[in-house]
Amino acid sequence: MPLILAWVQGAVLGLPYIAPSPASHVGAATGPHGFPFWIRWSHFFNIFFLFMLMRSGLSILMDHPRLYFNDDCTPGTEWIRFTPLKVPTDRVWTAKDDARYISPLVALPGYRHTVGVARSWHFINIYGFVLTGLFFVGGLLTSDQWLRLIPTSPTVFAQAWNTFVHYANFHFPPEPDGFYGYNALQQLAYFATVFIMAPLSILAGIAMSPAVVNSFPAYARIFGGRQSARSIHFLLLVGFIAFVAIHVTLVVLTGFARNMNHIVLGTDDLRSTGMILGFVGIAIIVLSWIAAHYASWFFPRALQHVQRAITLPLKLITLDRLVPSARYTKEQISPHFWPNGKMPERQDWKTLAAGDFKNYKLKVCGLVENPVELSIADMRALGAQETITMHHCIQGWSGIAQWRGLSLGKLIEHVKPKPYAKVVAFYSFGDGLYGGAYYDTQDIYNARKPECLLAFEMNGQPLPAVYGAPLRLRVENQLGYKMVKWIERIEFTESEKLLGKGEGGKNEDDEYFDLLPNI
Repeated sequence: MPLILAWVQGAVLGLPYIAPSPASHVGAATGPHGFPFWIRWSHFFNIFFLFMLMRSGLSILMDHPRLYFNDDCTPGTEWIRFTPLKVPTDRVWTAKDDARYISPLVALPGYRHTVGVARSWHFINIYGFVLTGLFFVGGLLTSDQWLRLIPTSPTVFAQAWNTFVHYANFHFPPEPDGFYGYNALQQLAYFATVFIMAPLSILAGIAMSPAVVNSFPAYARIFGGRQSARSIHFLLLVGFIAFVAIHVTLVVLTGFARNMNHIVLGTDDLRSTGMILGFVGIAIIVLSWIAAHYASWFFPRALQHVQRAITLPLKLITLDRLVPSARYTKEQISPHFWPNGKMPERQDWKTLAAGDFKNYKLKVCGLVENPVELSIADMRALGAQETITMHHCIQGWSGIAQWRGLSLGKLIEHVKPKPYAKVVAFYSFGDGLYGGAYYDTQDIYNARKPECLLAFEMNGQPLPAVYGAPLRLRVENQLGYKMVKWIERIEFTESEKLLGKGEGGKNEDDEYFDLLPNI
């Protein structure tokens, strides 16, 4: 629509007059002159981190290639999907089945089922992106460089529209020397990118955190819900891509050598040095993509450990301290709840299932003073708890369901862990994606939180087999892969490092997922 209006205005009224900006000319008495080193280096590192985030974000997106404006994620309600497949109705179709391939030429690391590695890159680079942004904004606000980006008069909007009419009709408006100032449209575009798009993208990312959403549901509602936040996060990615494409195009068309000298060398001349060094910088960024792809496939464990070392301390003192307290109504229960995981193939589970799990006994052992074996009836007798919560999958989908089961806090009181028992391990009848029994762990601190329970009912009915019967874990401040389904036994131990490959769970071992996925 803006393009059509601009074309009509250009055809009927002609191109509008654009008054020159006195601050954008050589010798201007006021306003910023040139680009100091901190702007030039911020520009480089911003490009570096932004592209890493966009590439890893695309890989994350394709693990659930559907976007919604509702938190139910019912197939067919997505507003856009990046898969040609429709969800079949004649068989179980898991969220893993729905994941799609994406080329490593555009995504990091690319290919399929690499969301753990992609998240490692995403969360490592968000720190760099945020710190670069804070450094840049701090420099702006403590110098006269803020005049480049922050409008000081409402007339800038009219001037920006007039400039847009010129561009839309394929005419260059009078171009100021960017070394001294920008035109009105450039100023608004830079302002929106730095002060609106970047913060909004970060805030929308936080609104996808299960720890935040299930503790402060009102925060997610600011964005229209958890899935709306995910859609907004994606649309902002598109906005960044559009900004970069237009920005680079105009840099090339309005005097490439001079513009590169501005931002690379901080000089205003026509030498080729800035252009050459700029191409070197671009080559370094592209080589970083290749190196990151190589590291993803040859050193994923080291990458997982680096990401954990960078992000875990902050999560422990922030998101992990939140206590889930969100309450939903029965009317909000999702009509579709995506199944996930490999159904058990063990004969003992099939035998139990054939008898409606009447003979099922949960074995609780390890570092406890009172090891027990509990039937579902025994667990009911210990005291059942009911809650309606929102489930967050690492792949991106969500769903609301009602759960009834035994509070894990009550079970802990009943079995009396020994003082040096720090971790609770949950073992499944089912296997992991790459074989071997599925298991995951929780530290006792999270296991004692009020919303943490062993669910044996879902939506008022016995837990269906596809969703984890006879028993599954619910931990509402974390992502879904931590909520083990088809639980066979529970073991208390000193550390997750003593189990499996020592990473804290089957997906952590084999797919390099987070140990503590609060976001």
